[in-house]
Amino acid sequence: MAMSSMDHFILIILSMAVAFIPRYIPLRIFATRQIPEWFNEWMKYVPVSLFTALVVKDVFMNSAKFTFVGFHNVAKILASLIVIAVAYRTRSMGLSVVLGLIAVALLSLVVTV
Repeated sequence: MAMSSMDHFILIILSMAVAFIPRYIPLRIFATRQIPEWFNEWMKYVPVSLFTALVVKDVFMNSAKFTFVGFHNVAKILASLIVIAVAYRTRSMGLSVVLGLIAVALLSLVVTV
């Protein structure tokens, strides 16, 4: 059965609510409260840990089969080492991402296993 225009409208409204509510509730709760310093210190590590989890998954896991790839992705592993070095030296996530993409593209052309 095909969706009507009203079904699409309801879907858009519900999607908006699902995206909005988890952002709005913490904002309302913490707008009037003092956030502890330990929490702010801990939150500094969240972007780095999420980025690392995404990168490690892509380098060492085959998403189609959910299997461990090991060292068969030599180009991605070398690019990861380049990104680690660049990120350590520059402390710039943007530069690290751009250079990582360039490294993967170039190394994929050169390195094959």
